[in-house]
Amino acid sequence: MATRNGKVLRRCTNNESPSACGHSWVPRHKMLKSTGESNQARSWNLSIFWFFTGAVIVFHLFAVFVVLPLYKDGGDRSNFPFPASSCSGNEQRTETSVLKEGEISVSSTSGSIPISMDSIINLNHGDPTMYEKFWRQTGNAAELVIPGSQTMSYFSDVTNLCWFLEPEFAAEIRRLHLLVGNAIAGPDRYIIVGTGSSQLFQAALFALSTSPEVFGHSGGGRPLPVVSSVPYYSSYPAATDLLQSGLFRWAGDASSLKEDDEPYIEVVCSPSNPDGLLKTASVSSNSGKVIHDLAYYWPQYTAITSPADHDLMLFTASKCTGHAGMRLGWAIVKNRDVATRMMKFIEVSTIGVSKDSQLRAAKILKTVSDQYELGAAEDITKLFHFARKTMRDRWQTLRVVIAASDAFSLPVFQPQYCNFMKENTLPFPAFAWLKCERDIDDCESFLRQKHNILTRSGKHFGADAKHVRISMLDRVETFDMFIERLSSIDL
Repeated sequence: MATRNGKVLRRCTNNESPSACGHSWVPRHKMLKSTGESNQARSWNLSIFWFFTGAVIVFHLFAVFVVLPLYKDGGDRSNFPFPASSCSGNEQRTETSVLKEGEISVSSTSGSIPISMDSIINLNHGDPTMYEKFWRQTGNAAELVIPGSQTMSYFSDVTNLCWFLEPEFAAEIRRLHLLVGNAIAGPDRYIIVGTGSSQLFQAALFALSTSPEVFGHSGGGRPLPVVSSVPYYSSYPAATDLLQSGLFRWAGDASSLKEDDEPYIEVVCSPSNPDGLLKTASVSSNSGKVIHDLAYYWPQYTAITSPADHDLMLFTASKCTGHAGMRLGWAIVKNRDVATRMMKFIEVSTIGVSKDSQLRAAKILKTVSDQYELGAAEDITKLFHFARKTMRDRWQTLRVVIAASDAFSLPVFQPQYCNFMKENTLPFPAFAWLKCERDIDDCESFLRQKHNILTRSGKHFGADAKHVRISMLDRVETFDMFIERLSSIDL
């Protein structure tokens, strides 16, 4: 008999199982048959260990010296030793790469660069991608990080008439106009922000057509005619008649409007889209209201002769800084009641305007103003100087090609003194108003069908089909290919 932990234990007899006498079964490990067999097992274990260790080292060396340098070179996967999997397609289309100097990145959603003389050159839209080069060279100066907890409320400034206007954006708008001298935008003017100047245009139509003096005069019986001098911006008719409003209707050329006491709305785009000429109101009547679309009244396109001071002026970020994708524009309004009705239109239609876009736009406008007020070293690092040089070079190149051919012609401009650039300068419009001469009656079809150049026909601007509008704002590769193809046309 024996004791363990105060318990009495007894020795098992030969016929009793261990569990019967208080013990549990404890299996023993199977012993190796020999020492040689033990050494062989130990050798196999070491071999497996060193094999996996070597594989890990090789993988890390491959990643550091092969894969990582390829990504640093701009994300070019064409030299990868293995093909990209099909599931990475979306990632490849949306990734942002670090580019080498001189390279460009083209999103699959923003068009492609023509690579041969057979490629289609699309200059129908005024997509301002030529500005990409400038903003790439500014580095992170215009970058902005918005925390996840920011811009969550509908409201930006409840003390402001335009309660969804970000104060930082409003301040940078006033600062930039004061710097350039192209518009009066002091504290006594109301700033209304919109989703591009397109929304502001419709807001202005609503505000002016519902003003007491206009609405009372017409009695609300018939829609107000909306006119503009030919050639007018091609989107004015569609934007005016989109909702078939009973308040206003598109009536075409301003010259067709009879000068009587009937109310009307005239749209003045100056410099003009499409021909680049400076314009004033065509209809002289006290019963009319005027919207001044000044999207191109910036020093890269035309001489800034004096600050504009009209009752209602529209501007857009897309043609000022090139950021069309932000979808931001602003109106400068003198009359509080008109500004209130414009604000109400935007409030009802979209409950304000993206605050994220406004904060980004504020950062971008601040960068532009800082480049001038803080004294950037070179003109090439200043937005308006960069853009003006680019536009001047392109127009000079285009005029050389046109002068060598009797198939086309362009408008003739006169130089003016620019108060911002401090020099006499010619206009360098965002679009070329090209006319096909000789026996070409449909210029758009001629360029599209025979030369794969997409333009916008003059018919959309109230003009004839012998004219087309051609964007001068595309990437340099696209513009160079256009010049090459245009110079090869021999009639």
